[in-house]
Amino acid sequence: MPADTVEEHADGLRYTDLMAGYYTGAPDEVMQAIADYSAWFFVWDDRHDRDIVHGRPAAWRRLKDLLHTALDRPADHLGHEDPVVAGLADSVRRLYGFLPDSWNARFARHFHTVIEAYDREFHNRTEGIVPTVEEYLELRRLTFAHWIWTDLLEPSAGRELPDAVRKHPAYRKAALLSQEFAAWYNDLCSLPKEIAGSEVHNLGISLITHEGMSLEEAVADVRHRVEECISEFLTAEREALRFADGLDDGTVGGKETSAAVRACVGNMRNWFSSVYWFHHESGRYRVDSWEDRSTPPYVNNEAAGEK
Repeated sequence: MPADTVEEHADGLRYTDLMAGYYTGAPDEVMQAIADYSAWFFVWDDRHDRDIVHGRPAAWRRLKDLLHTALDRPADHLGHEDPVVAGLADSVRRLYGFLPDSWNARFARHFHTVIEAYDREFHNRTEGIVPTVEEYLELRRLTFAHWIWTDLLEPSAGRELPDAVRKHPAYRKAALLSQEFAAWYNDLCSLPKEIAGSEVHNLGISLITHEGMSLEEAVADVRHRVEECISEFLTAEREALRFADGLDDGTVGGKETSAAVRACVGNMRNWFSSVYWFHHESGRYRVDSWEDRSTPPYVNNEAAGEK
């Protein structure tokens, strides 16, 4: 993206606002690293989209393989000629400095899965395959990176959570609902852009294609799912906070773990408001003001033939 385009659009995209509204209470250096990683993620998503639109499977495969490698060995890729590769290396190198190696390995494992999910989406979109609703929901949890954003709650709280805590049904359900809301609300706001671009990866498009719904019915269905996430989260949140209280067993470790879980659950709640406002404030979703409703105005790829 040319420097003048970045200057024109960067603030209006509100990428850092999204993270600042979610990971509240994070130390400044943690917040900056997460915000930079989030901005990188949006840029990567746009590169993935352009490689599909312009039929560049070889370029996508090269990038995919490089991202896998940079994730495991970020220090070796800081000066890479491709800024998307170098940007990931810089982001994860910083993120890996906050918690123990066990957290780093988990984050890397989760993100390797996200990269492969993007590859599956590349195949579906290239071949014009609209996933069934259940297939889409499963894949969306990966392409939206549910467990990555949940992992990042921990450096924000300043503590790695034990497996038994993270995998406890009360904690896991609240985390999943916060991310399902975000993914489905994103689908709702992205639907006009993605229909205009003849895309295949959107819950609304799967409902129209495989459930025989009209556009209006599909929008109503996605809205209903979003609203259900909110009501179910309120119940799950209470359970998660009760679980957090029970972790305080009178020891220093128990008290610290309890406080960390409460901080994480509090930020799961913040995800709802942050995601909502982001989608209504970011220029990424103002399709009615774009010359081409399928392509954001900040995307520039003339070298590859796009006008």
